[in-house]
Amino acid sequence: MNSNLYDFLPILMQIAFCAIFVFATVFVSKALGPKHRSSRKEANFECGLDPIGNARSPFPVKYFLIAILFVLFDIEIVFMYPWAINFKTIGWDGLLKMGGFIALLLVGYLYIVKRKALDWEK
Repeated sequence: MNSNLYDFLPILMQIAFCAIFVFATVFVSKALGPKHRSSRKEANFECGLDPIGNARSPFPVKYFLIAILFVLFDIEIVFMYPWAINFKTIGWDGLLKMGGFIALLLVGYLYIVKRKALDWEK
């Protein structure tokens, strides 16, 4: 495989453009932005709300369940995209395997619905 540095020129140009854009944006924001200083503006900012109660209060399990379900069904798309792109080349074998994968996900989804994991009222 023959390669030279000219092959990497577009990548280096993109990295340079990104670096220049970031520094220019920060510089212009600093130069044109308001310059009124106060003790309230210099204070730490966290979500805009004052903390109330104990910081060690437990999160509901439902929060973590929804997060895991999101990751599960998000990963499903990662597997389905290459299958959809190569649909013509993989033939019936790929169709059957993807059908099994979708059936497995459907069983998991039906289990979630049966357990009322997506019911926010509880």
